[in-house]
Amino acid sequence: MIKIAVLGILTVVIAIIFKKGKDEYSLYISIAACILILLWGLGKMQIIMDAINQLQGYIKLNRAYTGILVKIIGITYITEIASSLCKDSGYNAIGEQIELVGKLSILAISMPIMLAILDTINSFLEV
Repeated sequence: MIKIAVLGILTVVIAIIFKKGKDEYSLYISIAACILILLWGLGKMQIIMDAINQLQGYIKLNRAYTGILVKIIGITYITEIASSLCKDSGYNAIGEQIELVGKLSILAISMPIMLAILDTINSFLEV
């Protein structure tokens, strides 16, 4: 984590230096750093997937729900990165719209889980 923090701080400093002369280079530097940090974070996905698989061994979880969980995590990160890049570039309205669509996408994808939870609650209440 320290490496990523240092990379982020150095990128900000370099971007500030370039912003005074060549504003477009500042944006390119920021995007490149975001991509590098994202790639580093994706490397950690194997640890998360191993933990989820281990949880499936302890608890009977439907594999479809695990896939939905991974999709939700991916949508969250992609939305946050894209929104932050837009906002940093001065396009706040576009960044806000990306966040809204991300939230709606998560809600739409999570509907099967919510319905399963409601079915479970309903089956407990009927007994």
